[in-house]
Amino acid sequence: MSASEPSDTHDPGEVSPETTAEDERDATAAHRADRPPTEQEERDAERTPEPSPESAKAYREAMERGANIEGEGAIDL
Repeated sequence: MSASEPSDTHDPGEVSPETTAEDERDATAAHRADRPPTEQEERDAERTPEPSPESAKAYREAMERGANIEGEGAIDL
């Protein structure tokens, strides 16, 4: 059996030690941009307009819905 074939004894609910090790490496890795922004990207970022009133209203409504959710899907803090 090759490494890419599933094992008959593997429990699908169990995380392999290899996966755990890779998750730990990823969690502690330095996440940086691969390059600095170009001058054009910096200018574009400065020119980003404010959201429209309609977008701002939709965002506020979504935040209120999320804050008031109960039952399944609610986040326990």
